[in-house]
Amino acid sequence: MSDLSQFSGRISRRSFLGASAAGVASIALSACTTDDVVTPPVTAGPADTGLGNPAAMYAARVDAGYQLPAIPIDKIDPKYYRQMVPDPTGEAPGTIVVDTSQFFLYLVQPGGRAIRYGVALGKAGFEWTGSAVVQYKKQWPVWTPPPEMIQRRPELAQYKDGMPPGPTNPLGARAMYLFRGGNDTMYRLHGSPEWNSIGKNASSGCVRFMNQDIIDLYSRVNGAAPIHVRPNLTAAGRMAQVSSRTAEPIDAGLPRDAEMLR
Repeated sequence: MSDLSQFSGRISRRSFLGASAAGVASIALSACTTDDVVTPPVTAGPADTGLGNPAAMYAARVDAGYQLPAIPIDKIDPKYYRQMVPDPTGEAPGTIVVDTSQFFLYLVQPGGRAIRYGVALGKAGFEWTGSAVVQYKKQWPVWTPPPEMIQRRPELAQYKDGMPPGPTNPLGARAMYLFRGGNDTMYRLHGSPEWNSIGKNASSGCVRFMNQDIIDLYSRVNGAAPIHVRPNLTAAGRMAQVSSRTAEPIDAGLPRDAEMLR
C-alpha cells in the first residue's frame, strides 16, 4: 500500500478559545465518540500489576497545573490496568504493538517483558492496521476539529481555531502522532476523560487511553518508536497487510509546538 496522503492542514497554529466548563464538557465526546460501543467478555485480571498499586497509579493528581480526577478502578476490569507482563509480541525493546482483538497496547521492554495498557479503539468503519512511527508528541494538546468533522457537526465551528487543553479535551493529557513515510497518518495515541470506554470500540481513528496511562506511556517514549497495529498477535496477524482504510481525521493536524522524536 502506498503511503497515506498528508492531510492538507496538517500543521496549523492552534489558538486558545474561551469556553465555559460546561461547554467544553459537552464537546469532549466529539473527536472520539462512544456511540455503539462493543464490550468484550470480562475476565479477571491480576491483583499485582508489577508496576505498583492500581489505586495509586490511577489516583487523582495535578499535572502541569491541570487537575486529573481519580479513575474508579473498581468499575474497570483489572486486565485493563497498566501492568508488566511477559512480552507476547516478539518485537525489539522500545517497540509499541497494539492488539486490536484484545484492546491492549504493549510497550516492549528488555528481558522478554512488556508494559501492557488497556485501550479503546476505532469504531467499525474507522479501523486502521499497519506499521508506523511515533514521530511527534505533545503534552496537553489543543484540539482542533478538522473541516470534515465541523461539516458534520456545525456546533464545533466555535473550535475551528482550537479548544484549550484540559481534562475534558478530547485528546486528553497527552497526544502521540503517528507518521508513515514522513506523512501524518492522522492516527493518534491519546488520553481521554472517558475511562469507561477502555476495552471497547469507541473512537474514530485513534487509540485512546485513560489519562494516567497515556502520561505513563508518554514518559517512556523518548525517541521515534516503531508501532505496529495488528488485528491479533497470531502469526497470521503479524503478517497481515496494512488496512486499506485510512483513519478518519480526529484533529486538524500536528501542532507547531509538538516535540519531534528522533
